[in-house]
Amino acid sequence: MKAWGGRFKGKTDPLMERFSASILFDRALYEHDIEGSKAQAGMLKKIGILTEKEAREIVAALNEIKAEIKEGVFKFSDALEDIHMHVEARLIEKVGDTGKKLHTGRSRNDQVSLDMRMFLKEELGQIDTCLLQLLKTLVNRAGREKKTIMPGYTHMQKAQVVTFAHYLMAYYYMLKRDRGRMGETMKRVDVLPLGCGAIAGSTIPLDREFLRRKLMFSRVSENSMDTVSDRDFVLDSVYSVAMIMLHLSRFAEDMIIFSTEEFSFVSLPDELCTGSSLMPQKKNPDALELLRGKTSRVIGDLFSLFTLLKGLPMTYNRDLQEDKEPMFHAINTVKDAISIAGLCIKRMKVNKKGMEKAVYESFMPAVEIAEYLTVNGTPFREAHTIAGRMVRDCEEKGKLLQDMALIDMKGYSKVFGDDIFDYINPHTILNTRKTTGGASFVEVEKEIEREKIYINS
Repeated sequence: MKAWGGRFKGKTDPLMERFSASILFDRALYEHDIEGSKAQAGMLKKIGILTEKEAREIVAALNEIKAEIKEGVFKFSDALEDIHMHVEARLIEKVGDTGKKLHTGRSRNDQVSLDMRMFLKEELGQIDTCLLQLLKTLVNRAGREKKTIMPGYTHMQKAQVVTFAHYLMAYYYMLKRDRGRMGETMKRVDVLPLGCGAIAGSTIPLDREFLRRKLMFSRVSENSMDTVSDRDFVLDSVYSVAMIMLHLSRFAEDMIIFSTEEFSFVSLPDELCTGSSLMPQKKNPDALELLRGKTSRVIGDLFSLFTLLKGLPMTYNRDLQEDKEPMFHAINTVKDAISIAGLCIKRMKVNKKGMEKAVYESFMPAVEIAEYLTVNGTPFREAHTIAGRMVRDCEEKGKLLQDMALIDMKGYSKVFGDDIFDYINPHTILNTRKTTGGASFVEVEKEIEREKIYINS
């Protein structure tokens, strides 16, 4: 019989059973569902609903059910809809009428919220650990690349010389923000919903504080109607994951571009690449392309949840069954994506000569030429115009700014002196430049050391 079968005369249509079943995916919550039920049994014993013996029997049976599911011998059926009903039905098979007492003061509405919050507490903790490891990998690689110079780009055009360490640390700070965002999300997930029942609690004197301590939540929820309909914590979690994926996707795009023959700044690890079934020379960055592609699906997970929730009336509605698949997908995807990015950063080969060649074969020193003129008394707008004319003329003559003779430079401004060539040398630029990004070798080194302290604290 269905848990709600007393109200109905006829049987549920098999089509309805198949259409409404969520066991195919929510079985992933079985461990959390069973742990929540064990805590429920302890609480019911405390308030006198269960005897000591009954509570022991229920907990022992729940442990057996957990083992059955883990070992793959547990039988699942669409007729029982979800993981909650599967566990309860099997419990009743094992301990009889005693098992029917476990659901006292509890609804599947607060039960599923509990399971999802427990799941997310565990999974977000694992993601946080993965993120911390990725941050360490970035810092360590940046420490090896403090003297590797490369072009920095805006609009995909060479802009100013930077170090590869500076570039890597930019992604470090993106992911550091992601970790902070994840921490805030974890606080909002860490709320006990159990005890709210279907919508308005219970006349039975449930001990929510006992449940909170037993299940290791920081606090109990405050409004039962809000609690059973709340999926903000799922949205927050998937949003946090989507932001991580977004940043990793940008990194993947950079590495895909930098690994092309046209750039040849990096060579990606073989274990992250595949070949072509036709073209023997190909080394395709499939792992990074898939990371970039999977980001779109995680963003889709987020918008799926937004769309699911936007028109729901208070309080619980069956639509909320559809919240789990996008949540599971987003969580599972990001862990793999972080690992892929970590392997790439750790094992890629950096073509330092190729990066340096790209720096010297550019008009990037135009910025420093304008600044040189400015610090020597020329108004910046005028200095900007002079440097722009120099670039234009060099382009027409097929040479670089540093190839110009001093006498030619003086034709643009008498301010130029012998020190201009040292001033526009890329290494000199990096050692003297002031920036909040730590572009100079000295500043990058300090930044990396500060972050080593941070990530190891």
